[in-house]
Amino acid sequence: MRAVAFAFCPQKTTETTPFRVFEQRRKHHHHRIGRHFVTEFYRRKRRPSSSFSASSSPEKMPKTTPESLKRLQNGSDVRGVALADVENEPITITPESVFCLGCAFVDWLREKEKCTNNPACTVGIGRDPRVSGPSLKDAFARGVQFKGGVAIDCELSTTPACFFATVANRELGPAYEGCAMLTASHLPFNRNGIKFFTKDGGLDKKDVGFMCERAAEYIAEAEKEMAKGGEAKIESRPYIDKYSSILRDKIIKGINDGTNEPLKGFKIVVDAGNGSGGFFTTKVLEPLGADCTGSQFLDPDGMFPNHAPNPEEKEAMESATKAVLASKADLGIVFDTDVDRSAVIDSFGKEINRNKLIAVLSHIALQKEPGSTIVTDSVTSSGLKTFIESKGGIHLRYMRGYKNVINKGIELNSKGINAPLMIETSGHGAMKENYNLDDGAYLAVKIIIEAVKRKNAGGGGIGEILESLKEPLESSEVRLKIANPEFKKVGSDVIEQFKQAIESGYFEPNFVCAEENFEGIRAESEGKGWFLLRSSLHDPVMVLNIESDEEGGVKKYAEQIVKWFEEKKFADVDASAIATI
Repeated sequence: MRAVAFAFCPQKTTETTPFRVFEQRRKHHHHRIGRHFVTEFYRRKRRPSSSFSASSSPEKMPKTTPESLKRLQNGSDVRGVALADVENEPITITPESVFCLGCAFVDWLREKEKCTNNPACTVGIGRDPRVSGPSLKDAFARGVQFKGGVAIDCELSTTPACFFATVANRELGPAYEGCAMLTASHLPFNRNGIKFFTKDGGLDKKDVGFMCERAAEYIAEAEKEMAKGGEAKIESRPYIDKYSSILRDKIIKGINDGTNEPLKGFKIVVDAGNGSGGFFTTKVLEPLGADCTGSQFLDPDGMFPNHAPNPEEKEAMESATKAVLASKADLGIVFDTDVDRSAVIDSFGKEINRNKLIAVLSHIALQKEPGSTIVTDSVTSSGLKTFIESKGGIHLRYMRGYKNVINKGIELNSKGINAPLMIETSGHGAMKENYNLDDGAYLAVKIIIEAVKRKNAGGGGIGEILESLKEPLESSEVRLKIANPEFKKVGSDVIEQFKQAIESGYFEPNFVCAEENFEGIRAESEGKGWFLLRSSLHDPVMVLNIESDEEGGVKKYAEQIVKWFEEKKFADVDASAIATI
């Protein structure tokens, strides 16, 4: 394990992982809630006088209703506020509601015939370090048991590891009929949620919708069972060690230098953001010979005291970049809380996330499978498309939403169109060779293999791959609020009229509709820039993205769009945010 202060002075002890001390440290979190937090969210919203024990008291828990259960759905998972520690953010996800979802998950597994070989139905339950995790894990397990299922405690885990625990291959794991991961990804400490898996992958939106509706049938039972107190009696079977061995084997085979320490002489700094990713250093990299001196925030801490565990956050990337440069590392890796996303930093401190991360992974995929299709979301840059095509690939710019992107890749592969990589600019990326799973650790492994091979061959660092990637000079994103319960219809009407304006030549210089528009409408001006107006997948807002390849272009394009909205006078759309660009 690394000591608590290991972020600044790494040292070895007799333990091998920070995971083992998490439970002991969790018990002391209520003494530490008033500490100073680095990120703006915590500086602005945190109430230092509150405590974990107070926020978890029964009298502060809202009553579970069918409506409250439906509101927990967040696309293909559920999310809510689990702790009453932030002003104006009341609790929405409770032990009772999670008990109901545990019951509903077993129902879904049985009705979808996922338990034909094991009628009892075994469900693994993992969690990230959030302080609300243990109580919600217990409630979910009790729901599973109430329905006659077998609940297994996977303990502190990662989202990809939870999936691997369901894979129908006994060499890889226990092949549970289902697995649930308690996490709210990169969201703040007071949130929590659940992601659901079977051997076929993560559940889709319609499946989670079914469970949120079915869960309402168990509200009365949840009230009775949770009122009994006590804890669920469940067997503990951590899976993270096996998952780590899978990743180590990938690196050994990928580098293929004839040794069991292929990372010897290679220095890698890991920033886990105090989420679940610390294992990657002690259980994957160091056993293979890597020098991980300078790695930081590996210690699981559900209050996330150093920076938001999010590879898209400026503070996270800046902090990790400083650590890479200070340690003179060959590579840096940044994980989000549950390790289904990652970003990297090269030896010169170049941040490789968003379009740059997609470019590096596209290069790696296309080396192995030239001529294949790379599926991304809708807001990738024009330069990325050119880059992918220059590497012999085909770029399919699809929709926002990582499940949409992954499912499109699965669809293409089922039709015989090779799509080895499906990735969103957020960093959610899946590879066909890895069960189509968005796995930040696996993507990091692929990049490590490429980086080490380059170094062993006498070449430069991973950043060399990006020399031909043209990046936009300017970019901006704003959200337009819609004040109408029929916000999807309103958004569709605005987009249709926006499309007509583009086709009429309203926007200069010579903006035309992109050839492919799977979401909203994207306009492009060759060599100048682009903008995309789309409706949010879940919220009453529209999102406008603008990129420019010339100085002042974003502001110039924004002014034209403001003028168009002023002329149209949409009663339910507040476009004032565009003027702030």
